[in-house]
Amino acid sequence: MTSQPNVVVLDHGSGNVRSAVRALEHAGAQVELTSDPELVADADGLVVPGVGAFAAVMRQLREVGGPRMIERRLAGGRPVLGICVGMQVMFASGNEHGEHASGLDQWPGTVDRLDAPIVPHMGWSPVRVPEGSTLFAGLADERFYFVHSYAVQQDPAAAYDADSPLDPPLVTWAEHGTPFVAAVENGALSATQFHPEKSGDAGIQLLRNWLSTLR
Repeated sequence: MTSQPNVVVLDHGSGNVRSAVRALEHAGAQVELTSDPELVADADGLVVPGVGAFAAVMRQLREVGGPRMIERRLAGGRPVLGICVGMQVMFASGNEHGEHASGLDQWPGTVDRLDAPIVPHMGWSPVRVPEGSTLFAGLADERFYFVHSYAVQQDPAAAYDADSPLDPPLVTWAEHGTPFVAAVENGALSATQFHPEKSGDAGIQLLRNWLSTLR
């Protein structure tokens, strides 16, 4: 592997991906925006972006064969990072605008509307980081930039059997009206509800932390 990890940002028609590409490049990656299955499979890391409604992003992913590409990478222990709705679709399902849609079901949980006086949640918020986090190494006291009206409010780690050989996911929390899942780290699969690419120096460092796991 070269000194710069090779990262693919999955091109499935979601908006605002150029800023993610630029942030990953700034963090030290060689980045390609594509939905080519071979390039996705061969990349050191895959980033799954997502902007908009849960069901719409799932349809976009299916149109380019995204679920199979993501599942194949994870089956082989190959790193994947989901961002915003790209995180939400990793859960079992979503309810948005009266439409229920199935997700990729990598984690248990449902994406529901935030129960808060003001929605969307837009702006900088602190996060509550679990011990042992790689993504948030050195970043526990930082704030990150959120733009969303929906989130997972159940703990995906709660469904894991204590006797399971698999480690439960590390869950980072934030709060807007009610606590919600801000990030998850689970083996090869990591994801953030906030936008690292819009989170200034802290977001770039988080991306660097993720890139360090690809080497």
